Amino acid sequence: NLIQAQEKMFDVGIYITIYADNELELFKIENEIKSILESKLIYIKPALFQQEDGFKSVIPINTDLLGIHQKLNSEPLSSVFPFISFDLTSDKGILYGINRHNSSLVIFDRFSLENYNSVTFAKSGSGKSYATKLEILRSLMFDVDVIVIDPEREYEFLSEAVGGRYFNISLSSDHHINPFDLPIPHEDETAEDVLRSNIINLVGLFRLMLGGLTPEEDSMVDRAISETYAMKDITPESDFSNIEPPLLSDFELVLGGMDGSDSIVTRLAKYTRGSWSTFLNRPSNVDINKKFVVFSVRDMEDELKPVAMYIIMHYIWNTIRKNLKKRLLVVDEAWWMMKSEDTASFLYSIAKRGRKYYLGLSTITQDAADFMKSPYGVPIITNSSIQLLLKQSPTTIDILQKTFNLTDEEKYLLLESGLGEGIFFAGLKHVAIKVISSYTEDQIITSDPSQILSNRKAKEEQEKAETEGKQSL
Repeated sequence: NLIQAQEKMFDVGIYITIYADNELELFKIENEIKSILESKLIYIKPALFQQEDGFKSVIPINTDLLGIHQKLNSEPLSSVFPFISFDLTSDKGILYGINRHNSSLVIFDRFSLENYNSVTFAKSGSGKSYATKLEILRSLMFDVDVIVIDPEREYEFLSEAVGGRYFNISLSSDHHINPFDLPIPHEDETAEDVLRSNIINLVGLFRLMLGGLTPEEDSMVDRAISETYAMKDITPESDFSNIEPPLLSDFELVLGGMDGSDSIVTRLAKYTRGSWSTFLNRPSNVDINKKFVVFSVRDMEDELKPVAMYIIMHYIWNTIRKNLKKRLLVVDEAWWMMKSEDTASFLYSIAKRGRKYYLGLSTITQDAADFMKSPYGVPIITNSSIQLLLKQSPTTIDILQKTFNLTDEEKYLLLESGLGEGIFFAGLKHVAIKVISSYTEDQIITSDPSQILSNRKAKEEQEKAETEGKQSL
Protein backbone atom coordinates (compact mmCIF):
# COMPACT_ATOMS: atom_id res chain seq x y z
CA ASN A 1 0.00 0.00 0.00
CA LEU A 2 2.87 2.39 0.72
CA ILE A 3 4.55 1.58 -2.59
CA GLN A 4 1.26 2.09 -4.45
CA ALA A 5 0.71 5.42 -2.62
CA GLN A 6 -2.51 4.14 -1.06
CA GLU A 7 -1.16 4.97 2.40
CA LYS A 8 1.29 7.44 3.92
CA MET A 9 4.05 7.10 6.51
CA PHE A 10 4.06 9.30 9.62
CA ASP A 11 6.39 10.00 12.54
CA VAL A 12 4.05 9.55 15.49
CA GLY A 13 4.58 10.47 19.11
CA ILE A 14 1.87 9.82 21.70
CA TYR A 15 2.23 11.77 24.95
CA ILE A 16 -0.18 11.41 27.88
CA THR A 17 -0.59 14.08 30.55
CA ILE A 18 -2.11 12.97 33.85
CA TYR A 19 -3.91 15.41 36.14
CA ALA A 20 -4.77 14.79 39.80
CA ASP A 21 -5.52 16.73 42.99
CA ASN A 22 -2.71 15.11 44.98
CA GLU A 23 0.38 12.94 44.50
CA LEU A 24 -1.28 9.74 45.75
CA GLU A 25 -4.13 10.06 43.26
CA LEU A 26 -1.62 10.89 40.52
CA PHE A 27 0.30 7.62 41.05
CA LYS A 28 -2.97 5.69 41.23
CA ILE A 29 -4.15 7.03 37.86
CA GLU A 30 -0.69 6.44 36.33
CA ASN A 31 -0.74 2.78 37.42
CA GLU A 32 -4.27 2.29 36.05
CA ILE A 33 -3.27 3.72 32.66
CA LYS A 34 -0.11 1.60 32.63
CA SER A 35 -2.10 -1.52 33.45
CA ILE A 36 -4.64 -0.90 30.67
CA LEU A 37 -2.00 -0.17 28.02
CA GLU A 38 0.37 -2.99 29.01
CA SER A 39 -2.53 -5.46 28.79
CA LYS A 40 -2.65 -4.43 25.11
CA LEU A 41 1.16 -4.88 24.79
CA ILE A 42 1.69 -1.11 24.74
CA TYR A 43 4.50 0.03 27.03
CA ILE A 44 4.84 3.58 28.33
CA LYS A 45 7.64 5.37 30.14
CA PRO A 46 7.57 8.52 32.28
CA ALA A 47 9.45 11.53 30.90
CA LEU A 48 12.10 11.48 33.65
CA PHE A 49 13.87 14.83 34.06
CA GLN A 50 11.88 16.08 31.03
CA GLN A 51 8.58 16.97 32.69
CA GLU A 52 8.69 20.60 31.60
CA ASP A 53 9.51 19.65 28.00
CA GLY A 54 6.73 17.06 28.13
CA PHE A 55 4.18 19.60 29.36
CA LYS A 56 5.17 22.07 26.63
CA SER A 57 4.82 19.29 24.06
CA VAL A 58 1.19 18.48 24.93
CA ILE A 59 -0.21 22.00 25.12
CA PRO A 60 -1.58 23.33 21.78
CA ILE A 61 1.39 25.42 20.67
CA ASN A 62 2.63 23.02 17.95
CA THR A 63 5.96 22.29 19.68
CA ASP A 64 7.41 18.80 20.25
CA LEU A 65 10.36 19.08 22.65
CA LEU A 66 10.41 15.37 23.56
CA GLY A 67 10.87 14.13 19.99
CA ILE A 68 10.13 10.47 20.78
CA HIS A 69 8.60 9.06 17.60
CA GLN A 70 7.60 5.78 16.02
CA LYS A 71 7.05 5.36 12.29
CA LEU A 72 3.44 4.34 11.52
CA ASN A 73 1.58 4.02 8.25
CA SER A 74 -2.02 5.22 7.80
CA GLU A 75 -3.90 2.02 8.71
CA PRO A 76 -2.48 1.41 12.22
CA LEU A 77 -2.43 5.16 12.84
CA SER A 78 -6.20 5.33 12.23
CA SER A 79 -6.76 3.10 15.29
CA VAL A 80 -5.53 5.96 17.49
CA PHE A 81 -8.63 7.95 16.54
CA PRO A 82 -11.59 7.06 18.84
CA PHE A 83 -14.20 7.15 16.05
CA ILE A 84 -14.75 4.66 13.25
CA SER A 85 -14.45 7.12 10.38
CA PHE A 86 -12.97 10.55 9.76
CA ASP A 87 -15.43 11.52 7.04
CA LEU A 88 -19.10 10.90 6.33
CA THR A 89 -19.65 12.72 3.07
CA SER A 90 -21.67 11.39 0.15
CA ASP A 91 -21.85 12.64 -3.44
CA LYS A 92 -25.54 13.41 -3.01
CA GLY A 93 -27.97 13.98 -0.19
CA ILE A 94 -28.72 16.68 2.34
CA LEU A 95 -26.47 18.46 4.80
CA TYR A 96 -26.97 17.09 8.31
CA GLY A 97 -24.21 19.16 9.92
CA ILE A 98 -20.46 19.63 10.30
CA ASN A 99 -17.95 17.00 11.42
CA ARG A 100 -16.70 18.33 14.77
CA HIS A 101 -13.24 16.79 14.34
CA ASN A 102 -12.21 18.03 10.93
CA SER A 103 -14.95 20.53 9.95
CA SER A 104 -15.92 18.49 6.86
CA LEU A 105 -19.56 18.46 5.77
CA VAL A 106 -21.77 15.55 6.85
CA ILE A 107 -23.82 15.03 3.68
CA PHE A 108 -25.93 11.93 3.34
CA ASP A 109 -28.89 10.53 1.44
CA ARG A 110 -31.00 8.24 3.61
CA PHE A 111 -32.59 6.77 0.46
CA SER A 112 -29.21 5.39 -0.65
CA LEU A 113 -28.96 3.03 2.34
CA GLU A 114 -30.29 -0.51 2.82
CA ASN A 115 -33.36 0.94 4.53
CA TYR A 116 -34.54 4.54 4.78
CA ASN A 117 -35.28 4.69 8.51
CA SER A 118 -33.67 6.77 11.25
CA VAL A 119 -33.88 7.14 15.03
CA THR A 120 -32.99 10.21 17.08
CA PHE A 121 -32.35 10.11 20.84
CA ALA A 122 -31.70 13.25 22.88
CA LYS A 123 -32.60 14.79 26.21
CA SER A 124 -35.15 17.59 26.29
CA GLY A 125 -33.85 20.90 24.93
CA SER A 126 -30.80 19.45 23.17
CA GLY A 127 -32.00 20.17 19.62
CA LYS A 128 -33.64 16.95 18.39
CA SER A 129 -36.77 18.61 16.97
CA TYR A 130 -34.61 21.40 15.54
CA ALA A 131 -32.40 18.87 13.72
CA THR A 132 -35.48 17.01 12.47
CA LYS A 133 -37.14 20.16 11.13
CA LEU A 134 -33.89 21.08 9.41
CA GLU A 135 -33.80 17.69 7.68
CA ILE A 136 -37.45 18.10 6.65
CA LEU A 137 -36.82 21.56 5.18
CA ARG A 138 -33.84 20.32 3.17
CA SER A 139 -35.54 17.08 2.10
CA LEU A 140 -38.47 19.03 0.62
CA MET A 141 -36.01 20.60 -1.84
CA PHE A 142 -35.16 17.10 -3.11
CA ASP A 143 -38.75 16.20 -4.04
CA VAL A 144 -39.47 14.20 -0.87
CA ASP A 145 -43.03 14.24 0.50
CA VAL A 146 -43.00 14.61 4.29
CA ILE A 147 -45.69 13.60 6.81
CA VAL A 148 -45.28 14.46 10.50
CA ILE A 149 -47.07 13.24 13.63
CA ASP A 150 -46.61 16.15 16.01
CA PRO A 151 -47.61 15.64 19.67
CA GLU A 152 -46.53 19.11 20.80
CA ARG A 153 -47.57 21.44 17.92
CA GLU A 154 -43.95 22.26 17.10
CA TYR A 155 -44.27 21.97 13.31
CA GLU A 156 -47.16 24.40 12.70
CA PHE A 157 -45.03 27.39 11.68
CA LEU A 158 -42.87 25.21 9.42
CA SER A 159 -46.04 23.93 7.74
CA GLU A 160 -47.23 27.49 7.12
CA ALA A 161 -43.82 28.57 5.81
CA VAL A 162 -43.61 25.85 3.14
CA GLY A 163 -47.30 25.86 2.18
CA GLY A 164 -48.13 22.51 3.75
CA ARG A 165 -51.29 21.17 5.37
CA TYR A 166 -51.78 21.22 9.12
CA PHE A 167 -54.42 19.05 10.82
CA ASN A 168 -55.12 19.62 14.50
CA ILE A 169 -56.70 16.36 15.67
CA SER A 170 -58.76 16.74 18.86
CA LEU A 171 -62.24 16.03 20.25
CA SER A 172 -63.45 19.44 19.05
CA SER A 173 -61.60 19.35 15.72
CA ASP A 174 -63.31 19.55 12.33
CA HIS A 175 -60.85 16.96 11.00
CA HIS A 176 -61.87 13.31 11.30
CA ILE A 177 -60.40 9.93 10.35
CA ASN A 178 -62.57 6.83 10.01
CA PRO A 179 -60.53 3.79 11.16
CA PHE A 180 -62.69 1.54 8.91
CA ASP A 181 -61.39 3.16 5.71
CA LEU A 182 -59.85 0.71 3.22
CA PRO A 183 -57.04 1.48 0.77
CA ILE A 184 -57.16 0.47 -2.88
CA PRO A 185 -55.04 -2.71 -3.25
CA HIS A 186 -51.49 -2.27 -4.53
CA GLU A 187 -50.56 -3.98 -7.80
CA ASP A 188 -49.01 -6.93 -5.92
CA GLU A 189 -51.90 -7.24 -3.42
CA THR A 190 -55.42 -8.61 -3.59
CA ALA A 191 -58.55 -7.13 -2.04
CA GLU A 192 -58.61 -10.12 0.30
CA ASP A 193 -55.07 -9.30 1.55
CA VAL A 194 -55.99 -5.67 2.20
CA LEU A 195 -59.23 -6.55 4.00
CA ARG A 196 -57.52 -9.17 6.18
CA SER A 197 -54.68 -6.77 7.07
CA ASN A 198 -57.15 -4.02 7.96
CA ILE A 199 -59.17 -6.33 10.19
CA ILE A 200 -56.00 -7.33 12.08
CA ASN A 201 -55.09 -3.65 12.55
CA LEU A 202 -58.61 -2.84 13.76
CA VAL A 203 -58.47 -5.64 16.33
CA GLY A 204 -55.25 -4.06 17.61
CA LEU A 205 -56.99 -0.66 17.74
CA PHE A 206 -59.93 -2.01 19.76
CA ARG A 207 -57.52 -3.78 22.09
CA LEU A 208 -55.96 -0.36 22.71
CA MET A 209 -59.29 1.51 22.99
CA LEU A 210 -60.97 -0.97 25.32
CA GLY A 211 -58.04 -1.52 27.68
CA GLY A 212 -57.28 -5.06 26.51
CA LEU A 213 -59.39 -8.00 25.36
CA THR A 214 -59.73 -11.57 26.61
CA PRO A 215 -59.14 -14.33 23.99
CA GLU A 216 -62.94 -14.78 23.70
CA GLU A 217 -63.49 -11.02 23.27
CA ASP A 218 -60.65 -10.85 20.75
CA SER A 219 -62.30 -13.53 18.62
CA MET A 220 -65.69 -11.83 18.94
CA VAL A 221 -64.31 -8.45 17.86
CA ASP A 222 -62.57 -10.05 14.87
CA ARG A 223 -65.85 -11.66 13.74
CA ALA A 224 -67.84 -8.46 14.35
CA ILE A 225 -65.45 -6.41 12.18
CA SER A 226 -65.85 -8.87 9.28
CA GLU A 227 -69.64 -8.77 9.63
CA THR A 228 -69.62 -4.96 9.81
CA TYR A 229 -67.82 -4.77 6.47
CA ALA A 230 -70.17 -7.40 5.02
CA MET A 231 -73.15 -5.29 6.16
CA LYS A 232 -71.86 -2.58 3.79
CA ASP A 233 -71.37 -5.15 1.00
CA ILE A 234 -67.59 -5.07 1.45
CA THR A 235 -66.11 -8.51 0.83
CA PRO A 236 -62.80 -9.87 -0.59
CA GLU A 237 -64.45 -9.68 -4.05
CA SER A 238 -65.42 -5.98 -3.74
CA ASP A 239 -63.98 -3.07 -5.70
CA PHE A 240 -62.49 -0.90 -2.94
CA SER A 241 -62.44 2.19 -5.18
CA ASN A 242 -66.25 2.28 -5.06
CA ILE A 243 -67.28 1.54 -1.48
CA GLU A 244 -68.73 3.37 1.52
CA PRO A 245 -66.77 2.26 4.62
CA PRO A 246 -68.76 1.54 7.79
CA LEU A 247 -68.52 3.72 10.90
CA LEU A 248 -67.82 2.81 14.51
CA SER A 249 -71.56 3.00 15.28
CA ASP A 250 -72.17 0.31 12.62
CA PHE A 251 -69.62 -1.90 14.37
CA GLU A 252 -71.38 -1.28 17.70
CA LEU A 253 -74.70 -2.29 16.14
CA VAL A 254 -73.29 -5.58 14.83
CA LEU A 255 -71.46 -6.28 18.10
CA GLY A 256 -74.61 -5.60 20.14
CA GLY A 257 -76.39 -8.44 18.35
CA MET A 258 -73.81 -11.02 19.48
CA ASP A 259 -74.21 -13.11 22.62
CA GLY A 260 -71.80 -12.24 25.44
CA SER A 261 -70.83 -8.85 23.99
CA ASP A 262 -72.35 -6.67 26.75
CA SER A 263 -69.00 -5.83 28.39
CA ILE A 264 -67.40 -4.76 25.10
CA VAL A 265 -70.45 -2.71 24.02
CA THR A 266 -70.48 -0.91 27.38
CA ARG A 267 -66.79 0.01 27.05
CA LEU A 268 -67.28 1.03 23.43
CA ALA A 269 -70.21 3.38 24.15
CA LYS A 270 -68.03 6.38 25.07
CA TYR A 271 -66.49 6.25 21.58
CA THR A 272 -69.84 6.06 19.75
CA ARG A 273 -72.28 8.07 21.89
CA GLY A 274 -70.17 9.66 24.62
CA SER A 275 -67.86 12.67 24.70
CA TRP A 276 -65.27 10.92 22.52
CA SER A 277 -67.67 10.09 19.67
CA THR A 278 -66.83 13.29 17.76
CA PHE A 279 -63.29 12.01 17.25
CA LEU A 280 -63.91 8.51 15.89
CA ASN A 281 -67.49 8.06 14.74
CA ARG A 282 -67.32 10.24 11.61
CA PRO A 283 -66.34 9.74 7.93
CA SER A 284 -62.79 10.76 7.01
CA ASN A 285 -62.42 14.31 5.72
CA VAL A 286 -58.64 14.82 5.63
CA ASP A 287 -56.60 14.93 2.44
CA ILE A 288 -52.85 14.41 2.68
CA ASN A 289 -52.15 14.88 -1.02
CA LYS A 290 -49.58 17.61 -0.33
CA LYS A 291 -45.78 17.86 -0.19
CA PHE A 292 -45.80 18.54 3.56
CA VAL A 293 -48.51 17.39 5.97
CA VAL A 294 -48.61 17.67 9.78
CA PHE A 295 -50.98 15.89 12.17
CA SER A 296 -50.96 17.53 15.59
CA VAL A 297 -52.36 15.67 18.62
CA ARG A 298 -51.30 18.20 21.25
CA ASP A 299 -54.91 19.13 22.10
CA MET A 300 -55.99 15.51 22.35
CA GLU A 301 -56.52 14.17 25.89
CA ASP A 302 -53.49 12.19 27.11
CA GLU A 303 -55.62 9.08 27.56
CA LEU A 304 -56.58 9.21 23.88
CA LYS A 305 -53.20 10.19 22.41
CA PRO A 306 -51.96 6.61 21.79
CA VAL A 307 -55.32 5.80 20.15
CA ALA A 308 -55.17 8.95 18.01
CA MET A 309 -51.57 8.27 16.95
CA TYR A 310 -52.45 4.66 16.05
CA ILE A 311 -55.41 5.76 13.89
CA ILE A 312 -53.38 8.51 12.19
CA MET A 313 -50.50 6.11 11.50
CA HIS A 314 -52.93 3.56 10.09
CA TYR A 315 -54.55 6.18 7.84
CA ILE A 316 -51.14 7.42 6.64
CA TRP A 317 -50.00 3.85 5.96
CA ASN A 318 -53.10 3.14 3.87
CA THR A 319 -52.57 6.36 1.89
CA ILE A 320 -48.88 5.62 1.30
CA ARG A 321 -49.71 2.23 -0.17
CA LYS A 322 -52.00 3.78 -2.80
CA ASN A 323 -49.20 5.24 -4.93
CA LEU A 324 -45.42 5.00 -4.94
CA LYS A 325 -43.60 8.23 -3.98
CA LYS A 326 -40.43 9.12 -2.14
CA ARG A 327 -41.74 9.91 1.34
CA LEU A 328 -40.53 10.59 4.87
CA LEU A 329 -42.76 9.84 7.86
CA VAL A 330 -41.67 11.63 11.05
CA VAL A 331 -42.96 10.42 14.43
CA ASP A 332 -41.93 12.92 17.09
CA GLU A 333 -42.06 11.97 20.78
CA ALA A 334 -42.32 8.32 19.69
CA TRP A 335 -42.35 7.13 23.32
CA TRP A 336 -46.14 7.72 23.16
CA MET A 337 -46.28 4.95 20.56
CA MET A 338 -44.09 2.64 22.65
CA LYS A 339 -46.40 2.77 25.69
CA SER A 340 -48.70 0.16 24.16
CA GLU A 341 -47.58 -3.11 22.58
CA ASP A 342 -50.11 -2.72 19.74
CA THR A 343 -48.95 0.78 18.75
CA ALA A 344 -45.28 -0.20 19.13
CA SER A 345 -45.87 -3.29 16.99
CA PHE A 346 -47.51 -1.18 14.27
CA LEU A 347 -44.60 1.29 14.29
CA TYR A 348 -42.17 -1.61 13.94
CA SER A 349 -44.15 -3.08 11.03
CA ILE A 350 -43.86 0.27 9.20
CA ALA A 351 -40.11 0.33 9.88
CA LYS A 352 -39.82 -3.14 8.33
CA ARG A 353 -42.17 -2.70 5.38
CA GLY A 354 -41.65 0.98 4.53
CA ARG A 355 -38.79 0.40 2.07
CA LYS A 356 -41.13 -1.46 -0.28
CA TYR A 357 -43.19 1.74 -0.62
CA TYR A 358 -40.17 4.13 -0.84
CA LEU A 359 -40.90 5.33 2.71
CA GLY A 360 -38.39 6.43 5.32
CA LEU A 361 -39.48 6.38 8.97
CA SER A 362 -37.90 8.94 11.30
CA THR A 363 -38.45 8.10 14.98
CA ILE A 364 -37.62 10.80 17.54
CA THR A 365 -37.76 10.49 21.32
CA GLN A 366 -36.29 11.98 24.48
CA ASP A 367 -37.22 9.04 26.68
CA ALA A 368 -34.65 6.42 25.67
CA ALA A 369 -35.31 4.24 28.74
CA ASP A 370 -39.05 3.84 27.98
CA PHE A 371 -38.31 3.30 24.29
CA MET A 372 -35.86 0.47 25.08
CA LYS A 373 -38.24 -1.18 27.57
CA SER A 374 -40.62 -2.01 24.75
CA PRO A 375 -39.93 -5.36 23.04
CA TYR A 376 -40.02 -3.42 19.75
CA GLY A 377 -37.54 -0.68 20.80
CA VAL A 378 -34.28 -2.39 19.84
CA PRO A 379 -35.76 -3.99 16.66
CA ILE A 380 -36.80 -0.52 15.44
CA ILE A 381 -33.23 0.71 16.05
CA THR A 382 -31.69 -2.25 14.21
CA ASN A 383 -34.04 -1.55 11.29
CA SER A 384 -32.82 2.06 11.10
CA SER A 385 -29.74 2.74 8.97
CA ILE A 386 -29.31 6.25 10.41
CA GLN A 387 -29.06 7.03 14.12
CA LEU A 388 -28.54 10.47 15.62
CA LEU A 389 -27.55 10.73 19.28
CA LEU A 390 -27.48 14.25 20.69
CA LYS A 391 -26.76 15.38 24.27
CA GLN A 392 -27.79 12.72 26.80
CA SER A 393 -28.55 12.71 30.50
CA PRO A 394 -26.48 10.56 32.91
CA THR A 395 -29.58 8.45 33.70
CA THR A 396 -29.89 7.11 30.13
CA ILE A 397 -26.32 7.17 28.82
CA ASP A 398 -25.46 3.64 30.03
CA ILE A 399 -28.46 2.16 28.18
CA LEU A 400 -27.43 3.94 24.98
CA GLN A 401 -23.77 2.96 25.40
CA LYS A 402 -24.77 -0.70 25.56
CA THR A 403 -27.30 -0.47 22.70
CA PHE A 404 -25.04 1.45 20.30
CA ASN A 405 -21.75 -0.11 21.47
CA LEU A 406 -20.27 3.29 22.28
CA THR A 407 -16.72 3.72 23.54
CA ASP A 408 -16.14 5.60 26.79
CA GLU A 409 -14.87 8.58 24.75
CA GLU A 410 -18.14 8.68 22.80
CA LYS A 411 -20.14 8.29 26.00
CA TYR A 412 -18.48 11.32 27.59
CA LEU A 413 -18.79 13.27 24.34
CA LEU A 414 -22.59 12.82 24.47
CA LEU A 415 -22.73 13.85 28.12
CA GLU A 416 -20.73 17.02 27.46
CA SER A 417 -22.20 17.96 24.07
CA GLY A 418 -23.73 21.37 23.52
CA LEU A 419 -26.96 22.26 21.73
CA GLY A 420 -27.23 20.41 18.41
CA GLU A 421 -24.06 18.38 19.02
CA GLY A 422 -23.74 14.60 19.14
CA ILE A 423 -22.86 11.51 17.11
CA PHE A 424 -24.27 10.72 13.67
CA PHE A 425 -24.40 7.06 12.59
CA ALA A 426 -24.93 6.02 8.97
CA GLY A 427 -24.59 2.32 8.27
CA LEU A 428 -21.28 1.14 9.75
CA LYS A 429 -19.76 4.63 9.99
CA HIS A 430 -20.23 7.36 12.55
CA VAL A 431 -18.82 10.80 13.28
CA ALA A 432 -19.16 13.55 15.87
CA ILE A 433 -21.54 16.13 14.41
CA LYS A 434 -22.74 19.67 15.00
CA VAL A 435 -26.07 20.56 13.43
CA ILE A 436 -25.94 23.94 11.69
CA SER A 437 -28.48 26.08 9.87
CA SER A 438 -28.61 29.30 7.90
CA TYR A 439 -30.25 32.42 9.35
CA THR A 440 -33.38 31.94 7.21
CA GLU A 441 -33.68 28.26 8.15
CA ASP A 442 -33.30 29.15 11.82
CA GLN A 443 -36.14 31.69 11.62
CA ILE A 444 -38.45 29.02 10.20
CA ILE A 445 -37.60 26.04 12.41
CA THR A 446 -36.61 27.51 15.79
CA SER A 447 -38.18 26.01 18.92
CA ASP A 448 -36.90 28.77 21.22
CA PRO A 449 -40.03 30.31 22.85
CA SER A 450 -38.55 33.83 22.95
CA GLN A 451 -37.64 33.65 19.27
CA ILE A 452 -41.07 32.27 18.36
CA LEU A 453 -42.76 35.19 20.16
CA SER A 454 -40.44 37.61 18.38
CA ASN A 455 -41.31 36.05 15.00
CA ARG A 456 -45.04 36.25 15.76
CA LYS A 457 -44.74 39.89 16.73
CA ALA A 458 -42.84 40.68 13.53
CA LYS A 459 -45.49 38.84 11.50
CA GLU A 460 -48.32 40.77 13.19
CA GLU A 461 -46.56 44.08 12.58
CA GLN A 462 -46.03 43.17 8.92
CA GLU A 463 -49.72 42.22 8.49
CA LYS A 464 -50.76 45.45 10.23
CA ALA A 465 -48.52 47.52 7.95
CA GLU A 466 -49.92 45.75 4.86
CA THR A 467 -53.51 46.39 6.03
CA GLU A 468 -52.80 50.08 6.66
CA GLY A 469 -51.11 50.33 3.26
CA LYS A 470 -54.22 48.93 1.51
CA GLN A 471 -56.52 51.30 3.43
CA SER A 472 -54.42 54.34 2.46
CA LEU A 473 -54.70 53.32 -1.21
